[in-house]
Amino acid sequence: MRRLAALLLLMLLTAGCSEPPNKEINRAQGAIDAAHAAGADQYAADAYNAATSALQQAHEAVDQRDYRLALSRAIDAYERAQDAAKLAADGKAKARSDAEMIVSTTNAAALALDAKLKAAEAARVPPRDLAAPRRTARDAAASLQKARADLKMGAYLDAIASVKGLEPQIRKQIQLIDALPPPRAARRNARVR
Repeated sequence: MRRLAALLLLMLLTAGCSEPPNKEINRAQGAIDAAHAAGADQYAADAYNAATSALQQAHEAVDQRDYRLALSRAIDAYERAQDAAKLAADGKAKARSDAEMIVSTTNAAALALDAKLKAAEAARVPPRDLAAPRRTARDAAASLQKARADLKMGAYLDAIASVKGLEPQIRKQIQLIDALPPPRAARRNARVR
């Protein structure tokens, strides 16, 4: 019974390998297209690149009339594309979570900087001492606006890139404001009391 099954499988493979495996190649191409649509090129780049490479190898094998290798590579490309699509969904969910987190923490830091600036202005800190913090606050507001727009469009990696490294810059400006000496008028009022 096993010999008969093995013989039938060998006959099918031999018969199936006398022509290019167009059906399998098309199926692999469809899976790669679906993976690309799912964002695999961004969120599962290694698996996606492996799938496209395997498909390219299938086409090269067809050009060399090695249809058995072409079939093997096409099947491999299909399976890798399926994996890439699954990984892309997980990667996209993680990128969304990461983007929301970094935008939120950067926004909180920007709000703290704005509050420090208002308090310093109310205390009549000289404007020249607040020039760098104001510039950072303006830049942060613009970057956060872009990041929020990217989040709405689902461009999570772009949102992360928009605000990456911005929170430490904001915190540095907050420390700079905190380190400023009190204005002279405030010092005189403190002595009078």
